[in-house]
Amino acid sequence: MVDMFTPGKLGNLELDNRLMRSAVWEAMADENGFVTDSLVDCSRALAEGGVGLIILGYSHIQPNGRQQPGQTALFCDEHVAGMRRVTDAVHEAGGKVSTQIVHVGPQTNPDMIGGETPVAPSEVDHRIFGMPRALTTEEVWKLVEDFGHAARRSVEAGFDAIQIHGAHGYLVSQFISPLWNQRTDEFGGSLEGRMRFAVEVYESVRRNAGDIPVFIKLNVDDFVEGSTTPDDSLPLASKLDELGIDGIEVSAGGALSGGKGPARTKIREPQDEAYLMDLARLVRREVECTVIGMGGFRSPEVINETLASGDVDFISMARPLIREPGLINRWRSGQTARSLCESCNGCYKTLQYGKGIQCLVEYKAKERARAC
Repeated sequence: MVDMFTPGKLGNLELDNRLMRSAVWEAMADENGFVTDSLVDCSRALAEGGVGLIILGYSHIQPNGRQQPGQTALFCDEHVAGMRRVTDAVHEAGGKVSTQIVHVGPQTNPDMIGGETPVAPSEVDHRIFGMPRALTTEEVWKLVEDFGHAARRSVEAGFDAIQIHGAHGYLVSQFISPLWNQRTDEFGGSLEGRMRFAVEVYESVRRNAGDIPVFIKLNVDDFVEGSTTPDDSLPLASKLDELGIDGIEVSAGGALSGGKGPARTKIREPQDEAYLMDLARLVRREVECTVIGMGGFRSPEVINETLASGDVDFISMARPLIREPGLINRWRSGQTARSLCESCNGCYKTLQYGKGIQCLVEYKAKERARAC
């Protein structure tokens, strides 16, 4: 029977266990998106902590695809050397690591992208980030090309896999949405047209990825009225599976989803965990590729029951590994108490440029110790 410590495969990549570190914005790059010592150390600690695959936080593939300070970049060849420092550190510690490539589309502000107006499939007011500029068809094709260039750089940097970010209201997921995509060219209109950008991005990445696995983080439901539902996302999952994608990490929600965002709070009991599994089961029925479940996993018993069910092949977690980078090794040692993560999302409050994401509880404890 499969449990969390059963070896598994993502495409041709052999992994020591069924646990992944889901990508999270580390805020540990410099102002130009270059890797810092802090990010190298963070990645090494995760590998030493026993996680099967680390998915690095989102790296933007064009200068105007940046959302946050301290976000890593892969839009030019000069970024490769720093990323190689990350992969070397992870491999030296016995781990595996994937890049995650993204264009955040309208979910940014001009200050982050050199004063430009953020871009989107269509001119639809975002309600949080404001009115974007619609991409021209030529610009869309350039984005497809640049996703491929970022994949090539990922290979050159020594990553073991490449994940496309197709979730949380960023550009790939916006193209799928009937709310945000009101285009009339080949990238809009029908569901097939709205799927086309994701399909073209996947094929561009695949052409440049060599032999390493390519997978996607996919919003199955946006939880926004009029936007993506399983009726939109499941045909895309099926199409990508048909084309040979190696895996789908099932996510949902975003900035406009309220309490149904991807990082929910108050996950205090086993029954609160695995809150996206209904969507993962829908994907499982549509595809043959690897399915990765996420959403509030905190307890070994819930993880093992979920894996044993066959509904997913891997489980990914983010916040628990911010609180405890060595969580997986703790569980492996027989100390199977649930994660210490309180699901308070305080880690996002600690994001201080140059210092990176930290657990708020741990941060306050260190501050008290320094004060003494």
